[in-house]
Amino acid sequence: MSLLENFLPAYLEEVVGDRFGRYSKYIIQDRAIPDVRDGLKPVQRRILYAMYDSNNTPDKPYRKSAKTVGDVMGNYHPHGDSSIYDGMVRMAQPWKMGHPLVDGHGNWGSMDDDPAAAMRYTEARLAPIAMELLRDIEKRTVLFKDNFDNTAKEPVVLPSRYPNLLVNGVSGISSGFATEIPPHNLREVISACVALMDNPEMTVADLMGVLRGPDFPTGGIIMGEDGIRDAYETGKGRIYIRSKTAIEDLRGGKQQIVVTEIPYQVVKSKLVNAIDNLRAEKKVEGIAEVRDESGRNGMRIVVELKKDADAEGILAYLLKKTDLQVAYSFNMVAIVNKAPRQLGVKAMLEAYIAHQKEVVTHRTQFDLEKAEDRAHVLEGLVKALNLLDAVIETIKASKNRQDAQNNLVAKFGFSERQADAILTLQLYRLTNLEITSLEKEHADTLKKMQQLRSILDNPKKLLGVIKDELGEIRDKYGIDRRSELQGEVEELKVNLEVTVPSEEVVVTLSRQGYVKRTSLLSFTRSGGDLGSSGVKEGDVIRWSLQPNTLDSLLLFTQKGQYFLLPVHQIPEFKWKDAGTAIVNVLPLSKDDRIISVIPTKPGDWNSAATDSNSAPGTGAASASSETALVFVSRRGQVKRTLLSEYATSRNIAIAAVKVADGDEVVTVYRSNDPQEVMLVTEQGMSIRFQESEVSLQGRVAGGVRGISLKDGDAVAAGFPVFGDEGEVLVLTDLGYAKRSLLFDYPQQGRGGKGIQTLEFKEGKRMKPNGNRIVAAYHVKEAVTLSGVTAGGAHLEFSSEDAPIDDRRTFGKSVAAVGREDPLAEAFLMPVLSITE
Repeated sequence: MSLLENFLPAYLEEVVGDRFGRYSKYIIQDRAIPDVRDGLKPVQRRILYAMYDSNNTPDKPYRKSAKTVGDVMGNYHPHGDSSIYDGMVRMAQPWKMGHPLVDGHGNWGSMDDDPAAAMRYTEARLAPIAMELLRDIEKRTVLFKDNFDNTAKEPVVLPSRYPNLLVNGVSGISSGFATEIPPHNLREVISACVALMDNPEMTVADLMGVLRGPDFPTGGIIMGEDGIRDAYETGKGRIYIRSKTAIEDLRGGKQQIVVTEIPYQVVKSKLVNAIDNLRAEKKVEGIAEVRDESGRNGMRIVVELKKDADAEGILAYLLKKTDLQVAYSFNMVAIVNKAPRQLGVKAMLEAYIAHQKEVVTHRTQFDLEKAEDRAHVLEGLVKALNLLDAVIETIKASKNRQDAQNNLVAKFGFSERQADAILTLQLYRLTNLEITSLEKEHADTLKKMQQLRSILDNPKKLLGVIKDELGEIRDKYGIDRRSELQGEVEELKVNLEVTVPSEEVVVTLSRQGYVKRTSLLSFTRSGGDLGSSGVKEGDVIRWSLQPNTLDSLLLFTQKGQYFLLPVHQIPEFKWKDAGTAIVNVLPLSKDDRIISVIPTKPGDWNSAATDSNSAPGTGAASASSETALVFVSRRGQVKRTLLSEYATSRNIAIAAVKVADGDEVVTVYRSNDPQEVMLVTEQGMSIRFQESEVSLQGRVAGGVRGISLKDGDAVAAGFPVFGDEGEVLVLTDLGYAKRSLLFDYPQQGRGGKGIQTLEFKEGKRMKPNGNRIVAAYHVKEAVTLSGVTAGGAHLEFSSEDAPIDDRRTFGKSVAAVGREDPLAEAFLMPVLSITE
């Protein structure tokens, strides 16, 4: 190792931490976060000062932007020219700043996010209001510091004669900090500033009486007074900005939605494309055409609708799904005393007022020094004019200018400053008129000095000066509010009919869990027969329904969970296709399965209401004639809950009933009017009782006992019955079935042991009729049953094959099933009745 190489060990964490800390400090203080006093980032401040310093002011011709960028980069901002020009472009765009600070000439971009022309093509000068930010800067009102190479001076902050931070707003992202301060109305901000100077004890609520909320240059409707209050108190809050829209009538009964104002910082072209994509992808029904008709007369986006389309519904959908309405989050962070702070609006105004006190104080001191110097000179001139002959004689007798100055000081007691002024006095000033004007100027200067001293000595007068000057700016540059304020956030309710065309469809769900939605056209063209449906090999259709696309399906699982599946969200397939696995549509766990499917219509959720004294989902409901769901579990538990308890917008598994360990749900059915419940157990017992004996419970309740079970027994089926018409059909695992008259099953009290509905054969010489009942139904006419064996074989048979017999009989074999492969389950074959 050479002597020049001397390596010291260092921890990577310390080195990286130190370097990143320095970088963070720089970008927070000197790049992305504005100063609370003038509301400008360093690059903006440097652009404005460079233009001011080079006389690129509103009263001068436009100057090439490239020259300004070069001045800024060469003298103050040693970074890329693109970052400087981007900052300059933003200050010239009226849709981004409430009061643009740069007066641009040429192509400075558009609301469609078109970029500005290159800096060599555009021209610019300071906007008139930018001069108010720089006013009095030459009067030592603000501190200056050396530039990056110590060849020039630049201001640390601008005098900012109006509260630019709130007026123009700012957004920026730095390391660990971000800021988002919206633009406000100039008149309101200055009025709030003046009010706070008059009464420093004002609360945020008082200030909001003057400063009502943001005022975006693009207009729109601001919703959320609470969000504004939160932001003004803490620096953080959320509001919603909605486009200004109108619905216009056209010929032929058509309508169109016209958008004239869009939310702040939304790109118009992207918004138009997003709306048109919704039309092209048919995510919303009723839009015929989307056009951007913006021009010289202002913004105009037209959404033309089809005849008889729901204009209000489509508008609500567009507001919800596109940037026609956006959320805006306040994050009001600014640099205060070289450190970032999150500020409420009162703290911001207080910091600005303190800055203005310093600016006006420094300016007044500067003006006082100038006035004192001028008064001193005038005092000498007036004295010299009163001793004119002697003064002239003294000057004539002097050898040179310096000697004359010394003689005047020595002989008459003039100061050097006065003597110099006397020597530069022009001869015409010796006239009587000029002598009078000098005396008048001296008197006026003394009066001005008195005024300036009174401002410095009296804080109230100082504030009065600030208020007067702010009032002048308010009167000169103030504009009417562009954004409309709305206190409450209006909830957007989108009717399903807007996004989904109403259509009758066929929905099937197979035993293995394959689901599909099919149009009636595809169904009828494929033969209109359930047996012609496409299924996976070894699978069979378990449920078939004919709902509307606006309906929903309630799917209940054996573990007591449920899903609400809108029909239009079920993937569409041709009738010959097998469909898609239900796990691709719903997050159904692998160890769970669907046991009941119940269709619901949009009006069903409003037909029932929970008791006012109970919390939704937990308390009992009071009405007895409402639509309810009845749950039956293997251990004989029965629960009844209002259908309205199951309304949800979530697509995850939700608890439908409390299921005890070792238990599971057997069936769920819909009950529009309380009738009777019949339970049939695996060991051949049955019970029939009034449904009203099961009190209405909340969604997560566990139910009540429906039947007392013997050891080893379990409920095989549960179904509603009414009157004495029809038969009870039971089916065993060995394929034996029988029907017994419903009349033979007397009504009992809930929770009893029940009565026998099938007798099992026992004995060596008797052929067994089964070990357990696998299914039971209440039938009034011939139905087809489908059975599935433990090995997966499918069997079909008619209920008419089962004989009508007494309750305590053995039944008859209706399906060829052996002991080695018994029936695992059976279900009624679904029937579709398509009406054209």
